[in-house]
Amino acid sequence: MQAQETEEAHVLDVKKLPSVALKDMDGKSVNTASLGFEGPVVISFWATWCSPCKRELNTIHDLYEEWQTETGVNLVAVSIDDTKTAAQVPTYVNGKMWDYLVLMDPNGDFKRAMGVNNVPHTFLIDTEGNIVYSHNNYAPGDEEKLYEEIKKIAKPKAKE
Repeated sequence: MQAQETEEAHVLDVKKLPSVALKDMDGKSVNTASLGFEGPVVISFWATWCSPCKRELNTIHDLYEEWQTETGVNLVAVSIDDTKTAAQVPTYVNGKMWDYLVLMDPNGDFKRAMGVNNVPHTFLIDTEGNIVYSHNNYAPGDEEKLYEEIKKIAKPKAKE
C-alpha cells in the first residue's frame, strides 16, 4: 500500500494541467489546458478494453447529473485506445449515453504528460487548472471519495 501512495504523491508533482492537443470523438481539436469549463474538472483516463475503467465511468454516469447540479463539475473521459480499438470508443460511449466530453489520446501524449502508467487513473482539477487530487485504479465506493474531493473545491451553487 505504501508504494501506491508514493506513486500517487509523485503524480501530483505535475501541479498544473499540461497543454496537449487532443481530438474529441467528432475529430475537433481540444487543448487540455483550456477545456473551457467554469467549475472543477474530473479527468478520467480509460480504455474500451479496461473493465474497471468502464465500471467507474458507468457508476459516475448514474450520479453525474446530481454532481453537476450540486458542484458544477464536468467530467472529461480521455480514451487511451490506440488506432486498433479507437473505433470502438464512440460506439461504447453513445451506447452508454455518457454526457462527458470524450477525448482521444491514441498516441498517449496526454497520458505521458500526466504521468499515467495504468488505467483507470482519475484526476481532479480546480478552477485554476491545478491538479488537486489523483486516484489510480477503481473499486466500488471510490466515486464517493472523488465526490468528497469535488465538494471541497466547488463553489456552492445558488439554489433556484
